[in-house]
Amino acid sequence: MANTVLITGGSRGIGAAVVRLFASKGWNTVFMYKSSHKNAYTLAGETDAFPLCGDVTCEKDIEEAFACAEEHFGGVDVLVNNAGISLPGMIQDLTAADFDEVFSVNVKSQFLCIKRALPHMLRQKSGSIVNVSSMWGEVGGSCESLYSASKAAVIGMTKAMAKELGPSGIRVNCVAPGVIDTDMNGHLSQADLDALAEETPLGRIGSPEEIAKAIYFLASDDSAFITGQVLGISGGMVI
Repeated sequence: MANTVLITGGSRGIGAAVVRLFASKGWNTVFMYKSSHKNAYTLAGETDAFPLCGDVTCEKDIEEAFACAEEHFGGVDVLVNNAGISLPGMIQDLTAADFDEVFSVNVKSQFLCIKRALPHMLRQKSGSIVNVSSMWGEVGGSCESLYSASKAAVIGMTKAMAKELGPSGIRVNCVAPGVIDTDMNGHLSQADLDALAEETPLGRIGSPEEIAKAIYFLASDDSAFITGQVLGISGGMVI
């Protein structure tokens, strides 16, 4: 029987690239999305992946997504916590509501999804969880205080859960992408992107497909002795 993966934020960008890669490898692929219906159903048609509309900050929606995956495929063997948002701005212009929104999507959703994934993983004494952080979670980004703080929290949670769940055969790792060609960076001008590419030792920005390959590696048995790690995929911008 094929393994099953559930991916949050799967309709666009890095998430869509992850969906395509897992599906191409023969996995039962389930992905959550919030509002990009056209993208989600186009992707599902291309890959035979199973799209589920829901809010990753809502425990009820998460329960329904996992229950659906279990009904169709028997359980989730790999969880990819990819959903995330950024609210750039000067700290003095940000609000408590902004804080709550960013941490709810970027941190609380991962916590809730991991909790829901665990019963199946604990029963089978195996599983892999890959959380998506960011290079800004490692070093901080100017005018990205909330995003940076939330992604740093993801790193801390990853390391703690790896220690806690390792004895049960469950691995927890995270990736820390650099500047990637996705909608999240769509507000940047070409001049901004060129400047960021110049700051990167490899001289370019990354692609969603490159992040997806790293996520797949951490999810697969090829990384069976790796847990609690932060894999930086930033072209050398953070070393």
